[in-house]
Amino acid sequence: MEMAKLKNGKLRRKDGVWDPLKNSSDDKHQAEVIPKTPQSASPSYRLAYTDTDFLCREELRPIRLQLELLKPEMILSERGIKSTVVMFGGARIPEPGAAAWAARNETQKKNLEAASAYYDEARKFAQLCAVEAEKFDHREYVVMTGGGPGVMEAGNRGASEAGAPSIGLNILLPHEQAPNPYVTPELSFNFHYFAIRKMHFLMRAKAVVVFPGGFGTMDELFETVTLIQTKRMAPIPLILFGRDFWHSIINFKALADFGTIAPDDIDLFHFAETAEEAWKIVADFYEL
Repeated sequence: MEMAKLKNGKLRRKDGVWDPLKNSSDDKHQAEVIPKTPQSASPSYRLAYTDTDFLCREELRPIRLQLELLKPEMILSERGIKSTVVMFGGARIPEPGAAAWAARNETQKKNLEAASAYYDEARKFAQLCAVEAEKFDHREYVVMTGGGPGVMEAGNRGASEAGAPSIGLNILLPHEQAPNPYVTPELSFNFHYFAIRKMHFLMRAKAVVVFPGGFGTMDELFETVTLIQTKRMAPIPLILFGRDFWHSIINFKALADFGTIAPDDIDLFHFAETAEEAWKIVADFYEL
């Protein structure tokens, strides 16, 4: 009888592939209940793939990099998510009316409170993305953020309020951070490696929208524009929110005048002041 069950499909994986080999999960559970002896209690006896001390060894860094690439990719693929709209921006920008918790002096307090307008625009923009995503059963134009507070929270919040799932790519930092409460739990990821996290931001990106932010936001912006400029990535809408902010901190024209970028590299950027203006750039680009 048991052999008949096996012949009739018990050895098929979820993807339908026939697999007569013993499942790794079964051995994991079996190893947990073996009798405790000096030998079985030794770290050397642990199954390699369940031994976190072993996996965290310096020599295993290439494996950990692979795992961080594979885990989100497999989950997003299983969910059927085909494209994303990525939203970058400052973690320190508060919701309108909320305290500027990150301010260290009165100047920062004033500026961060004024920047709360970007929180609202990010929230509205995510809602516009959600409307389009619904047409594709939330498989296209899915909002993706860094999963933290500030602009990231606003993006996930806008999608959630519109009834849409959204993705959060969190990372372990000294002063942050649990994921914000608006990220879809099944699409909330945690990273150790910045490099792999940035790959995931762009692997499905149909548009990248960048709000005012700090060093992390700048890193994400310049990673994106470098890939587009060097043709390592197809051209997509790269939209900077707040023309005055960006021109005050980066002199794009000076770079072109000096000759370190081509004059038409400046055209890789679009600027927007409102959610509607930013979405129009995306919609026009893809003829939606």
